[in-house]
Amino acid sequence: MDGAPQFASYFAPVLEVLRDFGGQAKPKDVVDEIAKRHNVPEDFLNQTNKNGQPKFNNKVAWARFYLTKAGFLYSPKRGVWALTEAGKSVEISDDRAVDIFRQAQSAFKADEEEDQAPEGEIVADGVNYWFVGAVWDEVDQTSRFLNENIWQSGHEEKFSNLVRQMKQGDRIAIKSTYTRKHDVPFENRGRNVSTMLIKAVGTITGQRGDGRTVDVEWEELDPPREWFFYTYRTTIARAKFEDDDMARQLVAFAFEGEDQNLSRFLTYPVWAKKYAEDIEPLTAIEEEEQSESETDSPPLEPYGIEDIIADGGFISRADLANMVSRLETKKNLILQGPPGTGKTWLAKRLARALIGRRTPKPEQLRSVQFHPSLSYEDFVRGYRPSSNGLEITDGVFLQAVEAARAQPDIAHVLIIEEINRGNPAQVFGEMLTLLENTKRSRADAIELAYRKQAGERVHVPDNLYIVGTMNIADRSLALVDLALRRRFAFVTLKPTMNDLWAAWCADRGLDGELLELIRIRMEALNEEISSDRTLGPQFRIGHSYVTPTEPLGDARAWFRDVIETEIGPLLEEYWFDAPERAAEAMSRLRDGL
Repeated sequence: MDGAPQFASYFAPVLEVLRDFGGQAKPKDVVDEIAKRHNVPEDFLNQTNKNGQPKFNNKVAWARFYLTKAGFLYSPKRGVWALTEAGKSVEISDDRAVDIFRQAQSAFKADEEEDQAPEGEIVADGVNYWFVGAVWDEVDQTSRFLNENIWQSGHEEKFSNLVRQMKQGDRIAIKSTYTRKHDVPFENRGRNVSTMLIKAVGTITGQRGDGRTVDVEWEELDPPREWFFYTYRTTIARAKFEDDDMARQLVAFAFEGEDQNLSRFLTYPVWAKKYAEDIEPLTAIEEEEQSESETDSPPLEPYGIEDIIADGGFISRADLANMVSRLETKKNLILQGPPGTGKTWLAKRLARALIGRRTPKPEQLRSVQFHPSLSYEDFVRGYRPSSNGLEITDGVFLQAVEAARAQPDIAHVLIIEEINRGNPAQVFGEMLTLLENTKRSRADAIELAYRKQAGERVHVPDNLYIVGTMNIADRSLALVDLALRRRFAFVTLKPTMNDLWAAWCADRGLDGELLELIRIRMEALNEEISSDRTLGPQFRIGHSYVTPTEPLGDARAWFRDVIETEIGPLLEEYWFDAPERAAEAMSRLRDGL
């Protein structure tokens, strides 16, 4: 059959067997019947791929995969293949089989390997797959939901938007998420494993529109089935199977009754590293983190906009909320401003507010600093020395990508300090295209300069956010690359000595007279710097220089030290060709202290 892989020759046999079985059957029965009718040799039936899966079974599974996308098959319930009305009468010639393959592959942009089973099934266009919790105030509501043929959120407003997105025909599964250390079906080397128990699956039959309740035709799983690694910890999550092969495998496990390919998951970098033989033992903090209950549980210590202000953020609630909102929608944000305006400080706290935890898990919040010699091989992927010679190794960016893919329902943030000190084209390479918020899907995945395997393509998940900082007073830097600018939202921070700043300083020992003196003199100095044609507003001195972090004994002596050891040397650098001007500015700051 020219123009299509071998599995396309199984399109007609799959339809034929299902018709003879009355329109629906279990996958194993279909596979066995095709082998029997077409006299498939025993030696071929015994062949397996590199993951130990039967090659013949996989070819039949691929045939079912494409027939489903073509609208000829569907799954009325878990572990059953069935014919649609169109599938009951369609005739599949060789030419028609090639057309089905080409049209479906073009629409899905897949990169299948014929001997590897399809990673999840798409039942029909527009069908969503929801994984939901059933615990309210530590009481499991599963039995009630099954008896009343509903699913209901225990929150009045928190998840109302997501509930309203559920529609008739969507598939839904009740899950419970936790961690396990013992009796897992693979070598976990004493480390906890994120686990999700699938208790029941169903089809949504009605949407009540109240933002809380949907009607469901349930099928209870007895016994429930455990799924490992790639889990959802929030109350409601939609499996984005169109973007991620792990989500497709989860959908197949939950709704099609397929087994989880554990060996395949253990090849993903994030888990391969976690369960490697040479791992370090867990620290006490990691043990506590991994032991927390995950389903419907709040963070160990929540963090939000009010906490940023309490920590010493001298920015209004409205402005902080807008920054978080811009980060959520644009995915990439740069904080720019003069030195001392708290760019790095704020970047870390915006990241925590987005994640919702004061102390995020290490893989959720990472930080890197750009510098002129940083390369693509350092940041994205390149060859590194290893015990086996040179080896392709992921940099911090791809490590963050993999961590975000592995935890799809929680935010991950990568902070890039001094982002304008690196050469964007050199450091990001093709990743610069994938950063764009409109290209965060599998359909936009591209091949990297360094590939670990043939045909490997990468995309940036939409739960990975980038926060950069940029010192606009650094005159050693060229203008920021326009391609980088287009992919980031920019927020300019300014020296801020407002009432929030004054209240913070007063709590640390600065009296009202000294506070007003510092404010007036710093504002006058910044006005002088702004009006200097050789400098400008970007060289103003930020409030961090005159903001104490600890209670002070002698506040005036502290301010004198700041002038002599921090502000003075900076002014001498600014006016290196006019030292008398720097000396005069310092004298005005010190006057009367």
